[in-house]
Amino acid sequence: MARVNHKRVKQLLNEKRSKITDKQFFTSRILAGHFEDIAAAQTRRYKYNRRVHVNLYWQPQDPNVACTNNVSILINSGNPMVTKIHGRADRYDLITGLFAHELGHVLYTDFLVTQTYLQYLGHFKWFPVPPDLKTSRDADNERAFWEFVKAEPRNMEMTQRIACFIANILEDGYVENCILNQFPGVLGFTLDAMRKHQFAEMLTVDEMIEKEMDGESHIFNSILQIMLSYAKFGEIKYGETPLSDERIQTVFKLIPEIDTAVVTSYPKERWKIVSLIMIRCWHHIEDYLEMCKKKQDEDAAPGGSSSLTEVLSKILGGVSGTSSEGSGSGTPVPGAVMIKVTAANGAARSKTRKDADQDEENGSGGAGEKSDESGDPEENENGSGNEENSSETDSDNGSGASDGVCDGLEGPGTGSSKQKTVAEEGGRIPFHQTESVSVPVGGDVEYDEDYQREHNDAAASDIERMLDRMAEKAACKQLENERLRELNEAAQSISYGDIHEGVDITVHRIAEVDEELQDQYHEIAGPLLTISRQLQRTLVQKLKDQQRGGKQTGLVMGRRLDAHALCRNDGKVFYKNNLPNEIPRISVGLLLDESGSMCCGDRSTYARAAAIILYDFCQSLNIPIMVYGHSTGWGADVDLYSYAEFDSIDKDDKYRLMDISARCSNRDGAALRFVAEQLSKRTEEVRILILVSDGQPAASGYSGTAAEEDLRGIKQEYKRKGILFVAAAIGDDKQNIERIYGDSFLDITDLNELPNKLTAVIKRYMK
Repeated sequence: MARVNHKRVKQLLNEKRSKITDKQFFTSRILAGHFEDIAAAQTRRYKYNRRVHVNLYWQPQDPNVACTNNVSILINSGNPMVTKIHGRADRYDLITGLFAHELGHVLYTDFLVTQTYLQYLGHFKWFPVPPDLKTSRDADNERAFWEFVKAEPRNMEMTQRIACFIANILEDGYVENCILNQFPGVLGFTLDAMRKHQFAEMLTVDEMIEKEMDGESHIFNSILQIMLSYAKFGEIKYGETPLSDERIQTVFKLIPEIDTAVVTSYPKERWKIVSLIMIRCWHHIEDYLEMCKKKQDEDAAPGGSSSLTEVLSKILGGVSGTSSEGSGSGTPVPGAVMIKVTAANGAARSKTRKDADQDEENGSGGAGEKSDESGDPEENENGSGNEENSSETDSDNGSGASDGVCDGLEGPGTGSSKQKTVAEEGGRIPFHQTESVSVPVGGDVEYDEDYQREHNDAAASDIERMLDRMAEKAACKQLENERLRELNEAAQSISYGDIHEGVDITVHRIAEVDEELQDQYHEIAGPLLTISRQLQRTLVQKLKDQQRGGKQTGLVMGRRLDAHALCRNDGKVFYKNNLPNEIPRISVGLLLDESGSMCCGDRSTYARAAAIILYDFCQSLNIPIMVYGHSTGWGADVDLYSYAEFDSIDKDDKYRLMDISARCSNRDGAALRFVAEQLSKRTEEVRILILVSDGQPAASGYSGTAAEEDLRGIKQEYKRKGILFVAAAIGDDKQNIERIYGDSFLDITDLNELPNKLTAVIKRYMK
């Protein structure tokens, strides 16, 4: 193929880049690979080399935005949440934020505990321990809960689904706190940007109530939405709804538990809180599930087919701002779970907590209910159920969370770490809120009112870099297709002789290398490339000495005495200087027999390994190399497979070598002439054509003496043109191959020696 015009390449790149759509960019393998590299870097910080796979897809009708199973991360770039954002950079930040959230689940979520909880619940048991019931109402709710789940199987199925959804709300709050605390850079910024977008899109309590009244939602949906808002953002969008509203009050009474759940690194503690939330909200949940059952029965009527899971998922999908529930079975990344986490939205969380405490003090909303509970004789006798006292204690500590928050940080039952610190460190200056900043000796203190969190300045450059790669990939694909057309035109222009009359020659080449070939290459390449490096090492120093001259020591006679060798007893104490010598330029063509018999004894596998080693060997030493395979179908037509060309366009030829395999028959003459013709056009002083075969030609109308004479003729013809032939025999038909190629014959009895002997051929002509 003629060299590619650089001006045309530049025009082609600009053309391809200008046509890249958002759908193409945000579903590209290049962007997914970018996220995979980020994930690999973050898992390596915990000395865990697990590869997290990222899959980007575009399905506007799919309500799911992102999810993970602890091994793969799926992101729906076509979800309206993303597509309604204008500007590629802002969409990129949002998708990166979604990725950061899901990566948080990979790093910090224990999916195995989830499975254990569901198994226990399926056997009518709590995990890890029964919830701490503080009131008689809680006890009544628990009895009603077990009666419901035991009534029929689908009740258990729905209850487990609700438990997972509540757990996911708490887990979302926890993992986002972890990411915001541990990754203040790009991941933290983009996650924060996504959170702001989600919070802005959340409904106010007024709007939730309006949807309930229109029959579009249920009060429990609203409670879940409010719970999510507080768990993730520390805030609740009240609207004009008073704090006495039942929905708000339900969440207010759960604030201490939610505060604990979003910071504790102990997943069992979070599931314990899930159990308690289900008990506290049971009268709403039961009504909610009965509605779902009724909806399923209606859909299951003639003409309908919705399953209970589909119905429940659809209804729960009305809760916005949460990710899809993961269904993995793995554990978090080791080393990433036992980190100290504080609520990243502490200021907002404290404000909402203050609202809850103030409302409780005023006795608004739910006051009568609380009075009934306080006077209940069945309430906890030791007073542990006094929630008011607990809230006051938390408020006095200034932590914005219950004692359980610190318990979760240090381990269950260890007490509050903040209280311990205060007790151990004496002499602190009391904190007093003031309206101004004092002026210390040495200068003034100024506020930076314009300070904002770090922005993702790298987003624009990342997008540009990935767009360039996508354009380059598209351009390479087009150029490869053009190359393939040129190769087939060249194949048709060659005169193959009378014996090949009427035979069609077709050149095949993979235009775009897929991920599967790359993965296959990386799986086997390690040991093979090590062999290549070893073979190079023995040659490189000799080549350097030959190019720049050197010193030959250990001579019996000469004019120069080697002072370092005077102690020798054999008289070899002289040396001489060698003059620099130019290394001849070399090009190599490798032609592989891909007949069906190559599958015997793993010959095809050895041939592929030898091709990989030889290709790397030549590439490392700047030796131009082409690699072809050939086979013939059930007819007489010849198929040529271009694995590596002299001038690689996309630099992916090493991956194309993985396609080498055993196919059908072999019509060696046509393939040999084509490769020899391409090699004869090279300008190097030494041009070597290596044929690797396991037997003599055997194709329809091409065998025996006639085929042998054809091969001898091709060898003699191109030998006159300066082509050096080497026929490596790797099968049982060595004698016939030696008879055909004569002095060009190379016996490969041990297939393990194939790489060494092929590289030795090249070494011979480089010295």
